[in-house]
Amino acid sequence: MTENQQHGRILISDDVVSQITGAAILKTPGISAIHGGFSKEVNKRVNEKNIKKGISVKISSDETTIDLKVIVNYGCPIYEVTRELQQNVMEDVINMTGLSNVVVNVNVEGISIQNR
Repeated sequence: MTENQQHGRILISDDVVSQITGAAILKTPGISAIHGGFSKEVNKRVNEKNIKKGISVKISSDETTIDLKVIVNYGCPIYEVTRELQQNVMEDVINMTGLSNVVVNVNVEGISIQNR
């Protein structure tokens, strides 16, 4: 995101939006892991190496698109969990960056039966 102001320019990188998204994922109950990335049980810390896997961010002048690949805990209502995830990600990204028109696409790549 670039914003031209009287005082200068503000640029927010895709990596920053990815990190905010990772933190939102960690606070969403029912999400076990990012597909190809980190597991909430194994890695409580979100680090830059792991967070990039399973999260794709594209920022353009008119829209910010975030694509997620997630693993949901067995027995959880997938639709409810993923809707809450979308809401958490959108709220955090909008509140922290000021970006508008944020779209969050969630692809459920599997379920985790470890918590069963």
